[in-house]
Amino acid sequence: MSIPFCSPQEVRDMSEEMSILPVQSFYSLDDGVVEATVLHQEPLIVRFERLLSDDECRQLIETAAPRLKESKLVNKVVSDIRTSRGMFFEEEESPFIHRIERRIAQLMNVPIEHAEGLQVLHYGPGQEYKAHHDFFAPGSPAARNNRISTLIVYLNDVEEGGETVFPLLGIAMKPKRGAALYFEYFYRNQALNDLTLHSSVPVVRGEKWVATQWMRRQRIRQYGLISS
Repeated sequence: MSIPFCSPQEVRDMSEEMSILPVQSFYSLDDGVVEATVLHQEPLIVRFERLLSDDECRQLIETAAPRLKESKLVNKVVSDIRTSRGMFFEEEESPFIHRIERRIAQLMNVPIEHAEGLQVLHYGPGQEYKAHHDFFAPGSPAARNNRISTLIVYLNDVEEGGETVFPLLGIAMKPKRGAALYFEYFYRNQALNDLTLHSSVPVVRGEKWVATQWMRRQRIRQYGLISS
């Protein structure tokens, strides 16, 4: 079953009575089929299996590794709340990135024009991202075109630690190469959005690599550039 892709107008008009992502057991994409497991209904949280191949995961890591910098919070401040290293790819900077971004946008059911740049993060032992929300705080300038959904793709297996945890919902996902975690927080009922509080717990042994895609309510990509 293919995904009924949302138009930009439908993204703007969504209410808490519907999800951005239609709930299915399998999602037929242009380049394959992805298996899904619903972890929570409202807010919707879904686990996907083998969204990326092992080779695609390795290529993302190898491409991102030389470009990593100390991670910052949304306000561009370095903090012990977030101790990873990361980088952003330029919009469709290569045919490989173009293919990955298009697949992710199709799965997330939002036009690619609403996507921020694909980010890759690396966590070493002891590194973490403490509990936070991905949406921008009401009243902040960025909230005028707020984020509505997140997809985290795990690029490697982690020996110990590094789970993505939703403390208010009792959900934890262990990193598995090629698997992905999706959640949305566009609801008019702010209490549902608040339940998406999540963290990346410290890596105990090994390392953790993830690629993250955030979608905005309105178009953010214009004329080949990602605007703020």
